[in-house]
Parts: sequence; structure tokens; C-alpha cells
Amino acid sequence: MSEHILYRHRDIPDIHELPVYRKNGGFSAFEKAVRSMQPAMLINEVKASGLRGRGGAGFPTGVKWSFLPNTLWPHYAVANADESEPGTFKDREILESNPYQFLEGLMLAAYAVQANDAYIYLRGEFWQIARRLEECIDRLYSENLLGEKLFGTPYTLQLHTHMGAGAYICGEETALLESIEGNLGQPRLRPPFPATYGLFGRPTVINNVETLTNLPVIVSRGADWFKTLGTEKSPGVKIFSLSGCVNRPGNYELPLGTTFRELIFIHGGGIPESRRIKAIMSAGASSVIIPADDRALDTPMDYESTQSNLGAPLGSASVIILDDSVNMAWLVNKTVHFFRHESCGKCTPCREGTYWMSHLTRRIAAGTAEPEDITLLETVARQMQGKCLCALGEFSTMAVTSGIEKFRADFEQLVNH
Repeated sequence: MSEHILYRHRDIPDIHELPVYRKNGGFSAFEKAVRSMQPAMLINEVKASGLRGRGGAGFPTGVKWSFLPNTLWPHYAVANADESEPGTFKDREILESNPYQFLEGLMLAAYAVQANDAYIYLRGEFWQIARRLEECIDRLYSENLLGEKLFGTPYTLQLHTHMGAGAYICGEETALLESIEGNLGQPRLRPPFPATYGLFGRPTVINNVETLTNLPVIVSRGADWFKTLGTEKSPGVKIFSLSGCVNRPGNYELPLGTTFRELIFIHGGGIPESRRIKAIMSAGASSVIIPADDRALDTPMDYESTQSNLGAPLGSASVIILDDSVNMAWLVNKTVHFFRHESCGKCTPCREGTYWMSHLTRRIAAGTAEPEDITLLETVARQMQGKCLCALGEFSTMAVTSGIEKFRADFEQLVNH
């Protein structure tokens, strides 16, 4: 792309400094919204843009905002900056290098739902980023971009940061809310949903960092412009975090609908030592394992195509590449170990299922398993599906079932050995 929409720091030096950001149009979208747009107009503009949540679910952002009832007050806005998915490192670059565009996006979301308080929930390891964001927020107060009666209107907005304690489960939005409230970070039973019963029991909208960072450009340039990027049903750009067996790992901001082949071989520089690409994980550890045949490589990376063509979610677009040196049973053991460690233990299927899957994958990877252990592992995984309180339990089974289905020979090789 000739111009970055989200990673503007790659085009504009020092945009992490407020004067530079404002010189390049920063906070004009927020001022425009507060001065001249009713909240409903802002929500409709974001709906018209087709912006979908970039945290993994891909749900339409404006529709999500419209769920908050106007009969229950106060409303809250929350930014999910708990970026903990293995293979995902896109939000961190925004927070470190283009923080004001993210903050402006959160402020726009807060105005859209008429929240007077907005929270940024950061993973526990982001303490340096949190300190930098607090400095940025202080600058916004000093410039009268936050606080009371903004731009001479009745609207008031306060921003707050909140640190997690390193728990992956707090990336799940209801566990995140529990953590902000000072409770154990465990998912809530739903319904009720956060739109009606969220932070402190009040209507709350929760959006991912990348999602929010799109908002200033949508308000500034308009929904029609935004829809010129990406595909009809998945408009806009997406940040693809590319890692694994690839020559140039990193973050790549590309239009949605770019193929896996282009990402891996043009932007990522191909596979080291010219080895054969074997498999792809499209959504980090929370992903099925996709055999990297021509059909997969030529599949557009958007929310519809990956699911319909490959049966794989695009998720947060954390694309992990695996070459022919990787045994999939070894990989599955790694992913299951992660999910077992991060399970909050609240629901039995996840707590017990991840334990037994980890027990079996360790035996298989160590070469001490029996052939029937492969079938038993698949049975345990499938018994968990559809029965867990939140998505973590479901995610923990995806590499297991797809790995055994598509690469059973890798498991049998270790068992036979």
C-alpha cells in the first residue's frame, strides 16, 4: 500500500507526539463529531462504513454500538488492549508508535454511546506502554481535548487506564470487565450481554485497539471512502501479524481480501532455506491448522473467504507459517500446553479437557504413547466442543482436531517411533 491508515508512523515521523499528530489532522474527527454530529449520526456513519471488529470476531462495529439501550445510564466504553494471543503483535505497534490515533478512536466510540468514562484495559506485560499512554492522556487534558464541556458543548469525557495481571483469559470481554471491577478475571455467564449489563452492571461497548484506530479516518474521510478498500463484505485494511517459518516476519497492513500467497511470498519473503510450506494457522494458536496447498494459498484473507473456503476463522489475522520441518503433533502439544496453562478453571469441560489433552499430547510428542491415544485425544477434544463457558475451551480444541484430521501421519510417526 502507498499509504498507511493505521500504521501512520511508518509514513509520518514522530506522529506519536501530540503536536505532530494534530498537525496531520489529529483530533479533527473527534471535534467534528462532538460539535456537529449527533451520536446516532456517528453510529450510522460507522455502520455505513462496514467496519468489523478487528479483535477476532469480525462483528459489525456500528451494530454493536447500537445495542446499548438509552433507558439505562451511565454508559461505558472500554478498549481491549489485552493482546495475549500467541502470534499476535499488531496492537502493540499501534500503542507504541501511533497512540493518539487509537485514543481518538476510543474517544469517538465513547461519544457515540454517550459514555462519560472510558477505560483502556492493558495486558500486565504492557506496563511501559501504560505509562506512555497515561502521559498522552495527561497531554490531552492539558490541551482541553479531554475533561468537561469539550469544545463548548455539554459533553464530558474522562479516560482511565487499567492494568491486567498477565492472564490470557482477560482478553475475553466479560472476564476483562470482571478484572476492571477488581474481581477474579473469569468469564461471565451470558446473557445478559455487556451491551445491557457490562462494566459496573451498566451498558458497555468493548472494542479492540485496531478497531478503534480505524474510527478517526472513517469520520474524517467518510464511509464511502473506507469501502473503497478491502472487499464488499469485509471493507477496509487489516494488520496481518506474520510469524513462524518465514523470511520476513512482522506486521503488514494490507487491504482485506489479500491472498495468503501474497502475504507469505511477496511481503514475507517466502520460506527460509527454500523449504516447502506445509501448513498455515490463520488466527494464532486459536486456529485450525490449514494444509498449505494452492487452494489455501490463493484464498483471500477476509472474514467470509477463509471460513467458507478453508473452514478456518480469520480471527485477529495472526498468520503463523509452518514448513515441512515441523511435526504437527509437536505443534499441537505446544498449543494445548498454552491453553491448559491459561484456562481459568471456571467451567469443567475446559478445566478438565485441557488437562487431559495436554496429558495425551505430551505422551505423543515424547514418543511414549500408544496408537489408540491419538483417537482418545481427538475424542476428548470433540467432547469439549460446544460445552465451554467461553471461547477459550473451544479454541483449545481447534489445532487438535484439525491436526489429527489433516496430518494424522505426523502423530502416527511419533507413536510408531
